[in-house]
Amino acid sequence: MSGQQHEVTFRFMAQPTDVNFGGKVHGGMVMKWIDQAGYACAVGWSGAYCVTAAVSGIQFVKPILIGDLVSVRAKLIHTGSSSMQMAVDVLARDLRTGDERLATSCVMVFVALDKPDGKPTPVPPWTPRDDNERRLQEKALHLLELSKSMEQLVDMRGGGND
Repeated sequence: MSGQQHEVTFRFMAQPTDVNFGGKVHGGMVMKWIDQAGYACAVGWSGAYCVTAAVSGIQFVKPILIGDLVSVRAKLIHTGSSSMQMAVDVLARDLRTGDERLATSCVMVFVALDKPDGKPTPVPPWTPRDDNERRLQEKALHLLELSKSMEQLVDMRGGGND
């Protein structure tokens, strides 16, 4: 049922198979988790197959260690006609101490399609319900403007091929 689920949280423990040679979860694994949670949220909102169109401002703030309880939270912050922007936070909790920290955050854009190899399809509009959601939507709109400016800059440079 579309237009109902605007937030998704995945929770699991960081495993030894998730870490790099330094003993910390590697960025590629974190990005996979982000994409999965964002996708689940986008499909939950749109009721359609979705594709990742962009990931912006990814920041690796603190490391995730083996045995940490990981929470990947994707939250809808803006809808276009067929696109959805999600704020995604990755939190890590040390189960022994209970200390929780922000490990990674970013904003993702998904586009709903009418079928896996199809065309963009409309998504239900989302309306912020409180001041915090309004602030997040304002940031999402600002990020869209920045993204369009970057696209124009790349186009002026000939697609980035110097």
